[in-house]
Amino acid sequence: MSEEPLSWKRLLTFFVPLGLSASLVTFSHVIINRTLASAVSPETVIASYAIASSLLSITERPSTLLRQTCSALVRDKISFRSLTFVTYVFLVCVMLIGFLIAYTPIGHAIFGFVFGVDRELLPKVLTVYSVLMFVSVFSVIRNIYQGIIITNNRTKWLTIGMIIRLAGMYLMSLYFLHIYGVNSGVVGAVIFVGGMVIEASVSFFEGRNIARNMPLKKAGHPIETRGDIFRFYKPLLYSALVAMFIGPALNIMLGKTEGVALAISAFAVAGSLMQLMLSFFLYIHQIVLNYYRIDPVLVRKFALAIGFIPVSLVAAIAYTPLGYWVFGHVMNVEGVLLEESLRTLRAFILYPLVMPWLDYGNGLILLGGQTKVMLRSQLANAICTIAALFLLVALFPHWNGIVGALAQSLGLLAEASIIFLVLRRMGREPKLDRPAG
Repeated sequence: MSEEPLSWKRLLTFFVPLGLSASLVTFSHVIINRTLASAVSPETVIASYAIASSLLSITERPSTLLRQTCSALVRDKISFRSLTFVTYVFLVCVMLIGFLIAYTPIGHAIFGFVFGVDRELLPKVLTVYSVLMFVSVFSVIRNIYQGIIITNNRTKWLTIGMIIRLAGMYLMSLYFLHIYGVNSGVVGAVIFVGGMVIEASVSFFEGRNIARNMPLKKAGHPIETRGDIFRFYKPLLYSALVAMFIGPALNIMLGKTEGVALAISAFAVAGSLMQLMLSFFLYIHQIVLNYYRIDPVLVRKFALAIGFIPVSLVAAIAYTPLGYWVFGHVMNVEGVLLEESLRTLRAFILYPLVMPWLDYGNGLILLGGQTKVMLRSQLANAICTIAALFLLVALFPHWNGIVGALAQSLGLLAEASIIFLVLRRMGREPKLDRPAG
């Protein structure tokens, strides 16, 4: 960490590349949805991709937490080797689960009975998932090396990697739109996997160069064994296992609404646009991890300065005529799907209001080494989301995608409430007994 005084310029130099890379991730999903929306039956094609993608969250969220673990704990070659072993174990388990779902009757049971996918759509969903499952391999590679890149303040490489990834995905999209054709959700899966391969490659080459120059053992760094990594990572993994039920639950309950394909598609389209507005601001926890010890007052001011921007952006699209232009021309959505997507985005307004402050609170929790708290907060999120889904579907099945947006927003509010209740009990200051990342 640099010895220069902490300033707004230094925070922005660290944060902006992270925000840009996260925004570009969301743009990649917009590219996929825009491509799939050009199919002859966009509702069915988008629905098959969205359902398969929701199951992919089982592996994606734990993989993302490996990046946080790496940025927090890896400071030398010994700690990196320990993390690598944990990564191998995780990846083997994830791929085994993926193959069982894609190529055995287990997949039919999960999508058919748990998700409630009808027989006509089920083969399409399984085919999409059989491609998407390979995202996990390259996601893990990307995340552990990005953790090293972030720790060493070379965040510009996250932006560079995402720009190259986005360009590759756009070229693949053009190929499918103008040459091959868009006839199934597999097109979206192929574009997604291809983009992840590109980004993982950039992260690997840059992160490997940094790892080679790390000392064998950094003086005073307490992380040495696989057990040290597991103790930090396990509570995060358990919280991710709880969170993994939220995505499937949303799609299952949207399948109980009056317009199933329309509800799932509108929720996917509105959700992708909402995440685009929010994505730039999802690395506030890294600001806390890296700089809170240096100047907590400035970090709080920085969070306040940017924390209300996402909800303002979403409100501008959801509640003004700008929404019709964005959905119609940017998202390539028309007719009934456009109207339903706009209504669903309006129901999402609470989500971007809460999320930046939840991310800030999670940063304080991680800084204090209280990772077990995140399991409780995720339990609150899952319980609240699922309860709201059952209630809203029972009372207002005609709300379609709005049901999912409201339920997910209320769940996030419950999660944030637990985090800040704990922080209040901790005196709003983390216990500085662990190395920051």
